[in-house]
Formats: sequence, structure tokens, C-alpha cells
Amino acid sequence: MVRNPAGFWKRLAAYLLDGLIVGVPIALIGYVITNSWENNWFTSAANIVYSIVVPAVWSGYTVGKKLLGVRIAKVNGGKVGIGTMFLRSVVGGLVYVATFGVALVISAIMVAAREDKRSIHDFIAGTYVTTEKPA
Repeated sequence: MVRNPAGFWKRLAAYLLDGLIVGVPIALIGYVITNSWENNWFTSAANIVYSIVVPAVWSGYTVGKKLLGVRIAKVNGGKVGIGTMFLRSVVGGLVYVATFGVALVISAIMVAAREDKRSIHDFIAGTYVTTEKPA
């Protein structure tokens, strides 16, 4: 059951905060380790691990989401885990890449227009983003 869904702007702001607060330092560390900005395996791996592990162990929060008071939750009321976050981040990301970004644009429209504010990657993983605190 979807309760208190977070809208497009809060979700986008949380994503941008994650990029600044977590993504930039990861990219800098990746550059130091690999001596390359392009095809940087460390940065890619660290970002994937962050997007899967942090919400799974921190009640659906990432750093950006925590700062804005939103979190990822399962539609069925369960806790998000590694498998759920893998589906949401990796499988959802593959859908966006496979459609050359068309599905990403559709997802943004879905979050803006749908009452439950769920995107394609939310449907894949059975999740939504909410302003409700964990139980």
C-alpha cells in the first residue's frame, strides 16, 4: 500500500544531493586509484554498491534521501533488502540504458503525473519513495 509518496522534485533533489555528497568523492577516489576519469571501474562499482547496500541497511534511506526526509519503501510494507535494491538500481538501470533513456523520460513523467508517484524502476522492484518514517 502506497502511503505519503514523495514527488518528483524531492526525489530529483535527493538524487542530486547523493551525487554531490557521495558521488563526487567516489569519483575522486576512483580517479586516484585508476588514474582515469573514463572507464573507471572503481567509480562504477562503488556507485552500484552504494545504491544497493546503503538503502538496504539504512531503512530505505540514502544520504540525499535522509537529508530530504524521503526513503525507499516496499509497496507490500516489507523492508527493502539487497535483492529489492538490486532490482531497483541495476535492473532498472539496464532498462534505462537498453531504451537509450526513453524509459527514463517516461519514468520522470510517471513520477510527476501518477498519484502514487511510482516510476519504472519502482514497479520492477515493488517499491515507492515515501515521506513516511520507518516503523
